Amino acid sequence: MINRRTFAALLAGTVAAPKRAWSEPVTAKTVFYTSVGPELTLFDIDIADAALNKRSTQMLPANIQYAWPHPSKRYLYVVSSNGGPGLAGDKHLASAFRVDPASGALQPHGEPQALPSRPIHTSVDKSGEYLLTAYNDPSNVTAHRIKPDGTLGDAVSQPGKPDAGIYGHQVRTTPGNQTAILVSRGNNAAGGKAEDPGALKLYAFKDGALTNLASIAPGNGLGFGPRHLDFHPTQPWVYVSIERQNKLYVYQLQPDGALSRDPVFIKGTLADPGNEKPAQGAGPIHVHPNGRFVYVTNRNQGEIDVDGKKVFNGGENNVAVFAIDEKTGEPKLIQTIEGHGIHLRTFGIDPTGKLLVATSIRPMPLRDGKTLTTGIMVYRVGNDGRLEFVRKYDVDTAKGQQFWSGMVTLGDI
Repeated sequence: MINRRTFAALLAGTVAAPKRAWSEPVTAKTVFYTSVGPELTLFDIDIADAALNKRSTQMLPANIQYAWPHPSKRYLYVVSSNGGPGLAGDKHLASAFRVDPASGALQPHGEPQALPSRPIHTSVDKSGEYLLTAYNDPSNVTAHRIKPDGTLGDAVSQPGKPDAGIYGHQVRTTPGNQTAILVSRGNNAAGGKAEDPGALKLYAFKDGALTNLASIAPGNGLGFGPRHLDFHPTQPWVYVSIERQNKLYVYQLQPDGALSRDPVFIKGTLADPGNEKPAQGAGPIHVHPNGRFVYVTNRNQGEIDVDGKKVFNGGENNVAVFAIDEKTGEPKLIQTIEGHGIHLRTFGIDPTGKLLVATSIRPMPLRDGKTLTTGIMVYRVGNDGRLEFVRKYDVDTAKGQQFWSGMVTLGDI
C-alpha cells in the first residue's frame, strides 16, 4: 500500500463531477431492459401513463448477470454466465451490442470475450475505453479494452494482483475517472465458518491498469458488508448500501481526492429497525437525477416451514426513500413503500426523475396460501421524492431468475 500523501496526490481531481442543472430538461428517449435467465427484453417507457410496453427480446449465450451502457449511448455491454450461487459454471462471457438510437433494439456487435469466472457486475469507465467487471467467487476485478468501434478487446494485463477482498459485488470508476472502487461484500458467519470482512477497495486507474491504493472499512471490516454504491451528481458524496447490516453509509470524497476513511453518516434502511430476519439485506442504490433523494431496496427471500411447506418468512421487501440535505449530504429516511415482490435485486430511475421501476427475482408462497409472483413494479416519483405504486407486471421466471434490469437512455438518431 502507498502512503496517504501519495494516495492524495494520485487521487487529486477525482471529485470532479459532471455539472447539470437540476431543472435541465431531458429530451432523449429512455428505454427499460430486464433479463430472465439468458433473455434480455426491451420495453418502451410511457412516462405519462407510468407504463411499460414490451418490444423485443435478445438471447444471450448464458444467464444474464449485469449490463451497462457505453457513454456514447451507442453500445450496451452484457455479462453472462451459466454459474450461480454454489455453482461455478464453465461459460462466462462479456458481450457487446449495438443499440438502435430510435428504438433501443439490440444487435450483437463483435465477438464475446471470455471471462475467468462468473461475473456479478460490470460497468464502463467515463472515457468509454474500458469495461470493468467484478467477480464474487473468487473475488476479482478485470478491465477489458473497448475498441474505437465499440467492440470488446482483450483484458488489460495488470501490473500486480488487485486486492479484491472477499466477495466482490460491484465495480465503478469515480467521477474523475482516475480511480476505481470495488465494493467487496464479505460474508456472514454461517455453517461453522467465521464471518468474512467487507471493504471498499480503491485503485488508481490509468490506461486500464488497476493499482492498489487503499482498503476502506471500519476497523477490520467485520460487521461491514457493502453491496453497491452510487455517486451524487454534483457533490463529493458517495452513498453505499450496506447489505449485511441493512444500513446506508455516506462517504466523502475529500477536496484532495481521498475517500474518507470513516463514513460521515450512517442510517438504517428498514421500516422496522428490529426486523432483521434471516436473509434480510439492503440491495441496490441509486441517487435521484436531481441529487435531492437516494433510494435503496430492502430485500428478503428467507423461508420458514409452516405445516410442512416452505413459505416466506415475513421479512421486508420494499423501497426505502431518503431525502438528502443539500448542504451536508445527510440522508433522512422519509418513506418505505411495499415492493410487491420477493428480493428486489435491481431497479432504475428514468432521467426525468418521474418514474422508478423495480424488479423482483422469484415467486414465493405466502402463509395465507397465496403466492407472491415475480414482477416488474412501476412507481411514480413525486416532487418530494416519495413513491406512489402504480402497477405490477407479472413475469414468468420458469426459464430463470429475473436477475438484472435497468434504464438506458438512447443516443441521437
